[in-house]
Amino acid sequence: MSIQSMNYFKALAEKEKGNAAYKAKKFEEALSHYGKAIELDPNNIIYYTNKAAVYFEQGRYDLCIETCQKAVDVGRENQADYKLIAKPLARIGNAYLKQDDLDNALLFLNKSMSEFRDSTVIKKTHEVQKLIKEKELRAYINPELALEEKQKGNSFFTQGKFPQAIAAYTESLKRNPEDAKVFSNRSACYAKLMEFPLALRDADECIKIDPTFVKGYLRKATCHLAMKETSKAEQAYQKALEFDPKCQEAIDGYRKCAMSESPEDVRNRAMNDPEVQSILGDPAMRMILEQMQKEPAALKEHLQNPAIASKIQKLIESGLIALR
Repeated sequence: MSIQSMNYFKALAEKEKGNAAYKAKKFEEALSHYGKAIELDPNNIIYYTNKAAVYFEQGRYDLCIETCQKAVDVGRENQADYKLIAKPLARIGNAYLKQDDLDNALLFLNKSMSEFRDSTVIKKTHEVQKLIKEKELRAYINPELALEEKQKGNSFFTQGKFPQAIAAYTESLKRNPEDAKVFSNRSACYAKLMEFPLALRDADECIKIDPTFVKGYLRKATCHLAMKETSKAEQAYQKALEFDPKCQEAIDGYRKCAMSESPEDVRNRAMNDPEVQSILGDPAMRMILEQMQKEPAALKEHLQNPAIASKIQKLIESGLIALR
């Protein structure tokens, strides 16, 4: 057997010892075995890749990157399979990611995919792209500039220049995406331009940021009314009244919705209410309601029972029954 062949098998044996040490997390021992494998067979990309894996686990990312680059060079010089070259390139990308160098991470992950499109690397690439986008958005945030754009938007709105106001409010939200009032203001602009789905989207976003912001529910109700979704508008007005019982716009809007609903709409809305369903599903309550139809005077007696009175009041509020 030639010296070259002997070294080949000796290198394989060192690699196996290195793999066993790696699995046992005996990293210095693994490095020693992989180093010996490289000395015996310096043209095998796998040994460099394995050595780089140890450096990665140790958090020695600069050495990991350096060793992976050597692996790529050795692989290209010896016409290694594309998959073998792709692996150290991906590891370089992951090492840069650990160092929060997102641009280089993406660069080398893309290089890896140009050699071989591994599903794990594809997923990691998408994650890094998302991180880069989030980082760019965070870097763009500036509350002071957001306020300036908000004020510009308010000025344009007052002048009736709604597209310009939308542009200013949009820029404001890029600078401060957590300002519920700006979403509310942009919703109003879209409503003025009859873009009700967009106005509704902003109203929902406004409420998501601040669930107690009454104006957000008023914007939402306005959109639903314009889209002829009366029951949804009524629900939005109800939510507004939960947070501000004296809000005149919500009071007037709720009354308008109630008056415009057909009996069928009222019934459908009521029947979708779990509490109403529970009341009507109670055999005792059904008997009481039947008795009230036949003997209206029986109502006074039933109202003496607080539990029954509460259920009757719920049915009155839902519009299912009316007292004369």
